[in-house]
Amino acid sequence: MSSIEQKQQAIEAAMRLAPVIPVVVIHDLQAAVPMARALVAGGTPAIEVTLRTPVALDAIRAIAAEVEGATVGAGTVLGVADLHAAQAAGARFAVSPGSSPRLLDAADDSVLPLLPGVATASEAMALLERGYRHLKFFPAVPAGGAKLLAAWASPLPQLRFCPTGGIGLSSAPEFLALSNVLCVGGSWLTPADKLAAGDWAGIERLAREAAVLR
Repeated sequence: MSSIEQKQQAIEAAMRLAPVIPVVVIHDLQAAVPMARALVAGGTPAIEVTLRTPVALDAIRAIAAEVEGATVGAGTVLGVADLHAAQAAGARFAVSPGSSPRLLDAADDSVLPLLPGVATASEAMALLERGYRHLKFFPAVPAGGAKLLAAWASPLPQLRFCPTGGIGLSSAPEFLALSNVLCVGGSWLTPADKLAAGDWAGIERLAREAAVLR
Protein backbone atom coordinates (compact mmCIF):
# COMPACT_ATOMS: atom_id res chain seq x y z
CA MET A 1 0.00 0.00 0.00
CA SER A 2 1.32 3.43 -0.95
CA SER A 3 1.79 6.30 1.48
CA ILE A 4 -1.07 8.29 -0.06
CA GLU A 5 -3.39 5.29 0.27
CA GLN A 6 -2.49 4.88 3.94
CA LYS A 7 -3.11 8.56 4.59
CA GLN A 8 -6.41 8.43 2.72
CA GLN A 9 -7.48 5.56 4.96
CA ALA A 10 -6.60 7.65 8.01
CA ILE A 11 -8.63 10.60 6.70
CA GLU A 12 -11.58 8.32 5.99
CA ALA A 13 -11.41 6.92 9.52
CA ALA A 14 -11.52 10.44 10.98
CA MET A 15 -14.42 11.40 8.69
CA ARG A 16 -16.41 8.37 9.82
CA LEU A 17 -16.06 9.03 13.55
CA ALA A 18 -19.20 11.20 13.62
CA PRO A 19 -21.59 12.88 11.20
CA VAL A 20 -20.12 16.29 12.06
CA ILE A 21 -16.55 17.48 12.48
CA PRO A 22 -16.61 20.59 14.70
CA VAL A 23 -14.68 23.45 13.13
CA VAL A 24 -13.27 25.48 16.00
CA VAL A 25 -11.68 28.91 16.34
CA ILE A 26 -9.84 29.12 19.67
CA HIS A 27 -8.91 32.53 21.09
CA ASP A 28 -8.41 31.48 24.73
CA LEU A 29 -5.99 28.60 25.20
CA GLN A 30 -7.58 27.74 28.55
CA ALA A 31 -10.79 26.85 26.73
CA ALA A 32 -9.21 24.25 24.44
CA VAL A 33 -9.15 21.21 26.71
CA PRO A 34 -12.58 21.56 28.38
CA MET A 35 -14.13 22.37 25.00
CA ALA A 36 -12.61 19.27 23.43
CA ARG A 37 -13.71 17.12 26.35
CA ALA A 38 -17.27 18.40 25.91
CA LEU A 39 -17.20 17.60 22.19
CA VAL A 40 -15.87 14.08 22.80
CA ALA A 41 -18.47 13.49 25.53
CA GLY A 42 -21.16 14.62 23.11
CA GLY A 43 -20.06 12.14 20.45
CA THR A 44 -18.05 14.30 18.04
CA PRO A 45 -14.43 13.23 18.67
CA ALA A 46 -12.87 14.45 15.39
CA ILE A 47 -12.13 18.13 16.04
CA GLU A 48 -10.72 20.63 13.54
CA VAL A 49 -8.89 23.49 15.25
CA THR A 50 -8.37 26.20 12.67
CA LEU A 51 -4.99 27.92 12.44
CA ARG A 52 -6.57 31.37 12.57
CA THR A 53 -5.42 32.52 16.01
CA PRO A 54 -2.05 32.81 17.78
CA VAL A 55 -2.97 30.04 20.25
CA ALA A 56 -4.24 27.51 17.71
CA LEU A 57 -1.12 25.34 17.63
CA ASP A 58 -0.86 25.34 21.42
CA ALA A 59 -4.53 24.36 21.57
CA ILE A 60 -3.90 21.42 19.24
CA ARG A 61 -0.92 20.41 21.37
CA ALA A 62 -2.98 20.54 24.57
CA ILE A 63 -5.92 18.61 23.13
CA ALA A 64 -3.65 15.94 21.67
CA ALA A 65 -1.91 15.48 25.02
CA GLU A 66 -4.79 15.81 27.46
CA VAL A 67 -8.12 14.81 25.89
CA GLU A 68 -8.70 11.09 25.77
CA GLY A 69 -10.69 10.00 22.75
CA ALA A 70 -10.11 13.15 20.73
CA THR A 71 -8.83 13.03 17.16
CA VAL A 72 -7.61 16.57 16.74
CA GLY A 73 -6.78 18.07 13.37
CA ALA A 74 -5.51 21.40 12.10
CA GLY A 75 -7.71 23.48 9.83
CA THR A 76 -6.96 26.45 7.57
CA VAL A 77 -3.65 24.88 6.57
CA LEU A 78 -2.51 27.23 3.84
CA GLY A 79 1.07 26.23 3.15
CA VAL A 80 4.08 24.09 3.89
CA ALA A 81 4.93 25.82 7.17
CA ASP A 82 1.38 25.31 8.47
CA LEU A 83 1.52 21.61 7.59
CA HIS A 84 4.82 21.09 9.37
CA ALA A 85 3.71 23.08 12.42
CA ALA A 86 0.47 21.11 12.67
CA GLN A 87 2.33 17.83 12.57
CA ALA A 88 4.78 19.00 15.23
CA ALA A 89 1.87 20.07 17.46
CA GLY A 90 0.39 16.58 17.40
CA ALA A 91 -2.42 17.00 14.88
CA ARG A 92 -3.78 13.76 13.47
CA PHE A 93 -4.98 15.30 10.21
CA ALA A 94 -4.80 18.59 8.31
CA VAL A 95 -7.55 20.42 6.43
CA SER A 96 -7.08 23.13 3.80
CA PRO A 97 -9.66 25.37 2.13
CA GLY A 98 -8.10 24.60 -1.24
CA SER A 99 -4.82 23.23 -2.51
CA SER A 100 -1.62 24.31 -4.20
CA PRO A 101 1.18 22.34 -5.86
CA ARG A 102 3.61 23.20 -3.05
CA LEU A 103 1.19 22.15 -0.33
CA LEU A 104 0.41 18.87 -2.08
CA ASP A 105 4.12 18.16 -2.59
CA ALA A 106 4.72 18.78 1.10
CA ALA A 107 1.80 16.54 2.00
CA ASP A 108 3.32 13.75 -0.10
CA ASP A 109 6.45 13.97 2.07
CA SER A 110 4.59 14.32 5.38
CA VAL A 111 3.08 11.60 7.55
CA LEU A 112 0.15 13.92 8.29
CA PRO A 113 -2.97 13.10 6.24
CA LEU A 114 -4.39 16.06 4.32
CA LEU A 115 -8.04 16.78 3.51
CA PRO A 116 -7.77 19.38 0.72
CA GLY A 117 -10.63 21.63 -0.29
CA VAL A 118 -12.34 21.83 -3.67
CA ALA A 119 -15.13 23.95 -5.11
CA THR A 120 -15.20 22.71 -8.72
CA ALA A 121 -15.20 19.42 -10.60
CA SER A 122 -11.88 20.33 -12.23
CA GLU A 123 -10.23 20.78 -8.81
CA ALA A 124 -11.66 17.46 -7.69
CA MET A 125 -10.36 15.70 -10.80
CA ALA A 126 -6.88 17.18 -10.33
CA LEU A 127 -6.74 15.87 -6.77
CA LEU A 128 -8.07 12.48 -7.83
CA GLU A 129 -5.13 12.24 -10.25
CA ARG A 130 -2.82 12.69 -7.25
CA GLY A 131 -4.50 9.91 -5.30
CA TYR A 132 -6.93 11.90 -3.18
CA ARG A 133 -10.35 10.27 -2.80
CA HIS A 134 -11.48 12.20 0.29
CA LEU A 135 -11.98 15.93 -0.10
CA LYS A 136 -13.41 18.93 1.66
CA PHE A 137 -16.13 20.71 -0.34
CA PHE A 138 -15.71 24.39 0.49
CA PRO A 139 -17.43 26.78 0.76
CA ALA A 140 -20.26 24.26 0.58
CA VAL A 141 -23.36 26.42 0.49
CA PRO A 142 -22.03 29.33 -1.63
CA ALA A 143 -20.35 26.90 -4.06
CA GLY A 144 -23.55 25.09 -4.93
CA GLY A 145 -24.64 23.16 -1.86
CA ALA A 146 -26.04 19.65 -1.75
CA LYS A 147 -27.36 19.86 -5.31
CA LEU A 148 -23.86 20.30 -6.71
CA LEU A 149 -22.47 17.40 -4.69
CA ALA A 150 -25.36 15.23 -5.80
CA ALA A 151 -24.56 16.09 -9.42
CA TRP A 152 -20.93 15.02 -8.90
CA ALA A 153 -21.84 11.59 -7.50
CA SER A 154 -22.33 9.91 -10.88
CA PRO A 155 -19.34 11.24 -12.88
CA LEU A 156 -17.00 11.18 -9.84
CA PRO A 157 -18.05 8.02 -7.98
CA GLN A 158 -14.62 7.47 -6.42
CA LEU A 159 -14.81 10.62 -4.30
CA ARG A 160 -16.17 11.19 -0.79
CA PHE A 161 -16.64 14.64 0.71
CA CYS A 162 -16.81 16.63 3.91
CA PRO A 163 -18.82 19.71 2.91
CA THR A 164 -18.05 22.73 5.09
CA GLY A 165 -19.14 26.35 4.97
CA GLY A 166 -22.57 27.72 5.71
CA ILE A 167 -23.94 24.44 7.09
CA GLY A 168 -25.97 24.31 10.31
CA LEU A 169 -28.00 21.82 12.30
CA SER A 170 -31.06 22.21 10.08
CA SER A 171 -29.26 21.95 6.74
CA ALA A 172 -26.72 19.24 7.61
CA PRO A 173 -29.13 16.32 7.01
CA GLU A 174 -29.58 17.31 3.36
CA PHE A 175 -25.83 16.87 2.83
CA LEU A 176 -25.53 13.75 5.00
CA ALA A 177 -28.22 12.02 2.96
CA LEU A 178 -25.95 12.05 -0.11
CA SER A 179 -24.06 8.86 -1.02
CA ASN A 180 -20.79 10.75 -1.55
CA VAL A 181 -20.83 12.60 1.80
CA LEU A 182 -19.23 10.98 4.86
CA CYS A 183 -19.60 13.91 7.24
CA VAL A 184 -19.99 17.67 7.33
CA GLY A 185 -17.87 20.34 8.99
CA GLY A 186 -19.61 22.87 11.17
CA SER A 187 -18.81 25.76 13.46
CA TRP A 188 -22.22 25.78 15.12
CA LEU A 189 -21.13 23.26 17.78
CA THR A 190 -18.73 25.74 19.38
CA PRO A 191 -20.31 29.20 19.13
CA ALA A 192 -18.20 32.10 20.32
CA ASP A 193 -20.58 33.01 23.14
CA LYS A 194 -20.48 29.54 24.67
CA LEU A 195 -16.69 29.39 24.37
CA ALA A 196 -16.34 32.78 26.03
CA ALA A 197 -18.74 31.82 28.82
CA GLY A 198 -17.16 28.41 29.39
CA ASP A 199 -20.52 26.76 28.75
CA TRP A 200 -19.15 23.26 28.31
CA ALA A 201 -22.49 21.63 29.08
CA GLY A 202 -24.07 23.69 26.31
CA ILE A 203 -21.37 22.65 23.86
CA GLU A 204 -21.84 19.01 24.85
CA ARG A 205 -25.58 19.35 24.14
CA LEU A 206 -24.88 20.76 20.69
CA ALA A 207 -22.46 17.90 20.03
CA ARG A 208 -25.07 15.34 21.07
CA GLU A 209 -27.56 16.86 18.64
CA ALA A 210 -24.97 16.67 15.87
CA ALA A 211 -23.87 13.12 16.69
CA VAL A 212 -27.29 11.65 15.93
CA LEU A 213 -27.84 13.41 12.60
CA ARG A 214 -27.10 10.12 10.84
